[in-house]
Amino acid sequence: MIEKHWRVVTPRSVCDFFWDEVVKYPSCEEVPPVIYTNKYYLISIFRDGLFLVAAVKADVPPLLVMEFLHRVVDVFLDYFGAVDEMTIKENFSTCYQLLEEMMDNGHPLTTEPNALKAMVMPPTVMGTLSSKLTGKSTSVADDLAEGMISSMPWRKAGVKYAANEIYLDVIEEVDATLDSRDGTTIACEVTGMVVVKCRLSGIPDLILTFTDPKVFDDCSFHPCVRYNRFEQESVVSFVPPDGTFELMRYRLAHVAKVTAPVYCQSQMLYDGTPVAAAKGGRSGGVDFGRYTLTLGFRPSSSLVTPGQAKGATAVEDVAVTVPFPKGVRTVTLTANVGTVSYDEAAKVVKWHVGNLGPHLGKAPQLQGRVSLGGAKLEEEPPVHLDWKVPNSSVSGIGVASLALTSEQYRPYKGVRTITRSGKFVVRSS
Repeated sequence: MIEKHWRVVTPRSVCDFFWDEVVKYPSCEEVPPVIYTNKYYLISIFRDGLFLVAAVKADVPPLLVMEFLHRVVDVFLDYFGAVDEMTIKENFSTCYQLLEEMMDNGHPLTTEPNALKAMVMPPTVMGTLSSKLTGKSTSVADDLAEGMISSMPWRKAGVKYAANEIYLDVIEEVDATLDSRDGTTIACEVTGMVVVKCRLSGIPDLILTFTDPKVFDDCSFHPCVRYNRFEQESVVSFVPPDGTFELMRYRLAHVAKVTAPVYCQSQMLYDGTPVAAAKGGRSGGVDFGRYTLTLGFRPSSSLVTPGQAKGATAVEDVAVTVPFPKGVRTVTLTANVGTVSYDEAAKVVKWHVGNLGPHLGKAPQLQGRVSLGGAKLEEEPPVHLDWKVPNSSVSGIGVASLALTSEQYRPYKGVRTITRSGKFVVRSS
């Protein structure tokens, strides 16, 4: 959709080569992040249904390029609220202006949203109307942002709020692969992040203390964090940017397996109807199969709720995605709870269940007919689960204190914990 060149012009033929590599894999998530050609290294990420590809000639750290591409998506989300084809086309010029400011001659320059918003104004209705009437763009500032020449480029100067408040979200994601027969965990990993929404006046200096920081492993921080102090005292000391930002990421150490608050059982039965040889089918083939998928709430799970024993009280935003093989002709499924949609081109069934809990009398079930191409499936399709449990965590981590120094006011503070699924897949053995 858009392309930006630094130093030299890269031919568009690299996009054709990249797409030829993409179609070799069953899903976009399985495409390797680094693809080598005779002249370029193609480093890519896949987010929100879009590929971002960087073509580089020299040897560079791949993680640096991937982090920059992720930062581009984060900035677009902050500016436009969504990253899709229509949004990018509607904000074409703003996207190019942001890319121009974020990288200089092939080197990352300004990636902080606060500094970017001081140079490239976010799109507004009045700004769009004014540019169309006058023919001049009003989104680019004439002066350099104040933060560019300070020791804290992530924070604007002179920030004032009538009501000072700060909110922290401790979010943990469970990436797991389960066996659909007995629910056994085949592989599991738990990662977490701390997202901060800051509305504080002046230059606040904050000290965040956790109840048990020993559970953290492989931590990464926002540039505002004083890393040496965290290494010495296990506290997070920082001057926050204004607005919403990701303070830190971590991985839980020593996680063998996690018992999810949702269980899933799927089964494919075949009618055994032979396909006539005159229709081009193979002897012993089948025309149809019957697919059944059952969800349930598991009250005893690995999640920790403050003030309660282990287990979840309710599971929110439960959704199921079932990708069927390309050889399947069509799928007709119905559910007793929620809504079901089927993408005929991608052969993907999406089932939005809603909330699960002990109050739900009947178990949610998805069932129906699968039209086959004359042969049984080699294996049952995997089931991708999405779910979220508020006020819970896997690690049991909590915020012990959040102290403010260098300012005289007393802000309102709010903390909440959320556990949600990451790449949560249930496979048949």
